[in-house]
Amino acid sequence: MDILTRRKFLIASGVVGAGALAAGAGTYALSDLFETAGERDPDSRTLVLVTLYGGNDGLNTVIPYADPAYHDARPEIAYSAEEVKRLDDHFGLNPALAGLHGLFGQGRLAVVRGVGYPKPDRSHFRSMDIWQTATPDRPGSTGWIGRWLDGTGGDPRLAVSFESAVPPLLAGERSAGASVPVTGRGGRGGLADRTLAAFGAGSPGESPAQARAAACFADLRSVDAMITEVRDATDETDDADDPDRPAATATGGARTSLEAQLDLVARCVEAGVSTRVFSVSLGGFDSHADEKQLQAVLLGQVDRALTGFAERMGRTEAGRKVVVGVYSEFGRRVRANASDGTDHGTASNVFLLGAGVRGGLYGEQPSLTDLDDGDLRFTVDFRDVYATLLERVLDGDPGPVLGGWSGRLDKAFASV
Repeated sequence: MDILTRRKFLIASGVVGAGALAAGAGTYALSDLFETAGERDPDSRTLVLVTLYGGNDGLNTVIPYADPAYHDARPEIAYSAEEVKRLDDHFGLNPALAGLHGLFGQGRLAVVRGVGYPKPDRSHFRSMDIWQTATPDRPGSTGWIGRWLDGTGGDPRLAVSFESAVPPLLAGERSAGASVPVTGRGGRGGLADRTLAAFGAGSPGESPAQARAAACFADLRSVDAMITEVRDATDETDDADDPDRPAATATGGARTSLEAQLDLVARCVEAGVSTRVFSVSLGGFDSHADEKQLQAVLLGQVDRALTGFAERMGRTEAGRKVVVGVYSEFGRRVRANASDGTDHGTASNVFLLGAGVRGGLYGEQPSLTDLDDGDLRFTVDFRDVYATLLERVLDGDPGPVLGGWSGRLDKAFASV
């Protein structure tokens, strides 16, 4: 997506104006990120935000299997106590989340239940705007990470999306994050042709300037090969006939696999780039019919991507400073519909994993019988989660970003 198209997207979304666009945010290449390697404070942490577009069904993700009201409300799509990956005597994870279940057992996954906001909106687009702008009481014009970026000096490379356009999340008043799209077959060809390899090789007796030029060219080829490799891996899973790779839907989501996006995040972290926030996504969670199989496929993708990423991040010092947050714009209604699916709901779960996260269950589980017009009543305001991430991960002051919000989710993080 070129810069002009991206600007049209941002203006149409109503989330960013001329100020942020004039600040120079645009579509960047991975090489632009690698230019910042070595510039960041080695003690700083990295936040990775995973957006599940479409409204993931929280009740079939973190399952209250011991509650009879759960089975009564959705007899055809409920999971039994024998099927779930048990967290305790009352709750369990979806069977497709075996890897995350393992991380929970290791104390590395925090599950925050009942997360939402006052006066919930059941529109995909309005609710996602609320989550990304963090202004539930009024239409927002900037994203919460964009406002954080405004306060850091505004370098777009500090907040990066591996999608075709910068999401509202990363758009500030005076600046906006960078988009580094990774799209299948449409990109430029790789430079790894053997006839070009000699340009990156040193020669005996060459001048310092020639040696530096050769080294720079070798670095360029390395970055290009990395991009090509990830694109090839993405192409293998992007085929429309592949049941394990549902395409992004009209409700949002990147068209490249979540695994490929997180692979790029991992490479950036390992290289020590200056980026503090990465935004990745997966779409397809709008499960109005035949939900059980569809959600299992999608959650299986989430599980493989996140557990592989967590394992990889655990191998390096920089990786051990990464925190991942996973959210969706809303959950689903408690009662299943006549098509063995669920309709748009309200409160749901947020997952946190990584550096400094204290694993366990957090937040009060909403009642399945004391409902708000058939929907769950939220028990944790999502701004509590955001404020904690701003303080504990991004070393920022949540006050200017979240309008003075005072709530926190400190118990989910170890003391630092």
